[in-house]
Parts: sequence; C-alpha cells; structure tokens
Amino acid sequence: MLTGGWLWLLFLCIASAEENRVKKYIDAKDKSSFTSDEPSSRVIAGAYQPSSYIRDTNGLEMKYHDFEQMTKFLRTTSSKYPNLTALYSIGKSVQGRDLWVMVVSSSPYEHMIGKPDVKYVANMHGNEAVGRELMLHLIQYLVNSYSIDPYIKWLLDNTRIHILPSMNPDGFEVAREGQCDGGQGRYNARGFDLNRNFPDYFKQNNKRGQPETDAVKEWTSKIQFVLSGGLHGGALVASYPFDNTPNSMFQSFSSAPSLTPDEDVFRHLALTYSQNHPTMHKGRACKSGSPAFTDGITNGAAWYPLTGGMQDFNYVWYGCMEITLELSCCKYPPASELPKYWEDNRLPLVKFLAEAHRGVHGFVLDENNNPIEKASLKIKSRDVGFQTTKYGEFWRILLPGVYKLEVYADGYTPKDVDFMVVEEHPTLLNVTLYPAKNEHFTVHSVLKQVTSTPISSMPNTNGQNSESIMFPEY
Repeated sequence: MLTGGWLWLLFLCIASAEENRVKKYIDAKDKSSFTSDEPSSRVIAGAYQPSSYIRDTNGLEMKYHDFEQMTKFLRTTSSKYPNLTALYSIGKSVQGRDLWVMVVSSSPYEHMIGKPDVKYVANMHGNEAVGRELMLHLIQYLVNSYSIDPYIKWLLDNTRIHILPSMNPDGFEVAREGQCDGGQGRYNARGFDLNRNFPDYFKQNNKRGQPETDAVKEWTSKIQFVLSGGLHGGALVASYPFDNTPNSMFQSFSSAPSLTPDEDVFRHLALTYSQNHPTMHKGRACKSGSPAFTDGITNGAAWYPLTGGMQDFNYVWYGCMEITLELSCCKYPPASELPKYWEDNRLPLVKFLAEAHRGVHGFVLDENNNPIEKASLKIKSRDVGFQTTKYGEFWRILLPGVYKLEVYADGYTPKDVDFMVVEEHPTLLNVTLYPAKNEHFTVHSVLKQVTSTPISSMPNTNGQNSESIMFPEY
C-alpha cells in the first residue's frame, strides 16, 4: 500500500506524463496562448502583495460618475491601453443604456487557452453605488500597475478579468447620493429587482425576465467563468450560496443555512475577501438591530433566503463560484468617503480574483489528442457539475486534499480519475476518454449520476438570436 511521500511521488509521475501529452496538443494549437508556468506563477502570488495604489493624475476622480462619464472613462481607457483592455457591451438596459464590460488582461481580445476567465458585476441594485465606482478604480489600478507590480503582472498574464461596473445603469440615474437606506433606484426602470430575476434551483421563478438579467444570463452562457463576485451595499459582509433553501416557504419565521456541496470552498472564498479587508473580518453590525457576522462572512440563506438570486444561478447552472460582496453599510454614501472605500477594498478585490488559480485544471481529450467540448464533470460527492470549453478545458476551485473526478461525454466511456490538490499551485490534470463500445451511450443516460443539478444551456429569453451579441473571442 502506497502512503505519504510515495503516493505523492506517484501523482507527480502521472502528472508529468499527462503534461507532456497535453503539450503536444498545445503545440498543435496555439502555444503562444500559454504564457507562463503555472506553478512558478503561484509562488509569485504567494510571495508578493499588490503594490500601493499609484493614482493616475490625469485619470479618474474620486467621485460618482453618471452613465455618460462612466462610458467616456471606459472608452478612453480602452483607447489608451489597447494591449491590456477591451470594451464590449453585453446588451442594453430597459432605457437603452449599454451594459458595458471591460476586459483587463494581457490578452484582452482572445481567450488564453488553459487560463481562467473571472468577473465582477456591480451596481445591480442601482442605489448601491460604491461597487460601481470601485470597479472603475480597479480598472485604472490594474492597467497602471501592470508594468511595475509583479503581482498584477502575474494576475493579468494568467487571467482574463471581465468587469461589469453597472448592471442597472437606469436605477443609478434616479438614485440619490447620501441616501443610506430606502429603495429609490434599487430596481430597474420597470420596477424589477434584478437579484430576484434569475432562474432558481429550489423554487420556480415566475418573474418576467428583464433585459439586464437576460443579458447577464447570455453572457454567462457564452464565457465559462471560473470565479465571480457580485458587488452590493447596505451591509459589510461576504455572503455565499445557497441564497435560497428548500424550506423557503418558512422564511418568515426563521433563517437557517442552506449549504452547497462546496461549502468549504465558498467559506474559503468569502474569508479570502473578509480577511484581506481591514474591518469586514471583525463582523461588526452596521447599526443597532442589524445582524453581526462571525468573521465577516455568512451563508446567504442563513442571513435571509431569497428566490432568483444571481450567485445561486452562476453556481448551479454554469459551475461558476460566485459570492456576494456587501461593501458598505450605507448604500450610497457621500463621494467624500470613496477614497476610504477604495483603500479598504483594493487588496481584497485583487486577492479574491487570484483564487481562480487554486484547485484543479486541465483538458479532456480524445485518444487522438483532440479536445472534447461540453464533457460533463463532477467532483465525487460534490453534486454540482461543470463542463469543458470548446478547447476541452476545465477548472475547479478546490482546497488541498485528495479527490476523484468523474468525467462523461457523449459517445465516450465514462472515466473516474483520482488526483491530489496542494496549496502551492493548482493541479494540472488531463483526462483521455475513449469511444464507448456501446454506440447508444450518451451522457444523458448517466446524467443523474453526474450531478443532481445538471449544467444546462439557458434558453434565449429575450427573443434575440443567440449570436446577436458579439463577445471577445473565447
């Protein structure tokens, strides 16, 4: 029986053989897309902290920016930093405002094969304004720091960061600075709460789909995001799935945790943010009568259950690890307080995104080294699945330990693979599938074994052709 160091040596030998095989695939495709050695990059991530904020004196003021001002900043930045940024719109709001997304990466226009895509979404409640401004300053910080900060260079060389500063630009336009509470500007122009407008795993959501949520759903279906943060205001806490619960009918009487199979990972992600924040980790209540949160984190349903939330949708439908970041006790504080919010959140915003480089990643290939698209994968005993990209890639954030990966694809024999995750760097795991002897085998015949919450392609809910929105190449 192999134990201890011998077991680890065996894993290294297997990983080395698989890495050599996948390099042949990389060479045949686009070797230039693989820009760094992941293990050494992880060392950089652990050894460095992001540098102090270097303000661009000709750049962004610490104030709130309306839609026209925000658009001007994004376009100017995209023009000034064409090798680090790409600006695109995923759709329009009810009143016709673009839902702008800025990609910040050393490969802004093309997906880097083997490297993860991550995202931030802010201002889905229009009167929760801090996150919107922080996203603009995060963009400026990343592009200004790339050439002088090894940590930021590592992050942008190995990650594509998509930033949606305002999911609800219509709501922001009617919200008022200085209003800490209340609902003015919270909803979209039709009066819908966008964080109650997504499909829900626990309960059928009959609310009519809105242009803003339909755009985000299509966006999420086209780009396989590994990690995501939704930025809110009105509390100071990192909240994680599930937001809803099978017992939501009793939510008026009590709130209890609704835990995902990835509870350990979500707690870690939430703690990554809160512990890098100077005050969030203290878990203090915002005011008398409001809840305090141990370590500055909470399970969403334990705080209060809700139906149709964005973070549950990302996780269940597309396997994207999303948490909700409540960044300010006051929803729309005076602009004079923005510098303090930026200083408090600059480090956690960056460190959180780096967590996409934790766990396992690799390729699913056939016997001829061709990528297998939309193979279904699941970590044994964690019954929420995920899928491969058109390049056969997959990612899963996991904490150190020994796991079993279950892999299925139409026309191929299913395969289970044991692997180990360590703290120092993500595990490269490449899987070869062979044609099934039973020609009638399909992934659907074993879907219930793969996941109790299968990843599914979302129907086109806004009546547009699914190809009508153009995204940077994935």
